[in-house]
Amino acid sequence: MSILTAGVSRETALETLKKYNSEPFHIRHGITVSHVMGWFADTLGYGEDKEFWSLVGLMHDVDFEKWPEEHCVKAPELLAEAGFTDEFIHAVCSHGWGMTGTDAKPELEMEKVLFACDELTGLIGAAALMRPSKSTKDMELKSLKKKYKDKKFAAGCSRECIAQGAENLGWELDALLDKTLQAMAQTEDAIETETAENT
Repeated sequence: MSILTAGVSRETALETLKKYNSEPFHIRHGITVSHVMGWFADTLGYGEDKEFWSLVGLMHDVDFEKWPEEHCVKAPELLAEAGFTDEFIHAVCSHGWGMTGTDAKPELEMEKVLFACDELTGLIGAAALMRPSKSTKDMELKSLKKKYKDKKFAAGCSRECIAQGAENLGWELDALLDKTLQAMAQTEDAIETETAENT
């Protein structure tokens, strides 16, 4: 039985996300991280909490488009108003630990996974767009590592945050890169479908 409760349905979560986000890029990012988090829940043995993991991924940047200077500080107000639980709000805000004004620290493995894969999904997505296929499905780890090491590529994706995320989890960096790439490749079709429905 699940021990983590979001407090709202995915339908309500998507409505809330779109209430504060109109840029297709931001909606796509939320949906991407949502599916990646769901994949990690299954893979790491948290299947009973998959919906919670997935919704945290969906909503993690709910306040970023309209209030970038208050990222992870404005979110609690927006999420509480929509009916999300306190544990959900903490999980969402924890990905800004050390980078924003939030005092929510990633404690649960789920929160550490979100912290680790948030920026990385952006890097992988940018790398996929450079490929003839425009897809993650035929991307190899060595190709991703090359892009990761090129600091000029997708410069907005913090390598420091990604490396810190791997360390928080006690994983080798290569393991984080490989797992997140697998997650994006295996959920790519679902990401594309849900993004098309919501942008």
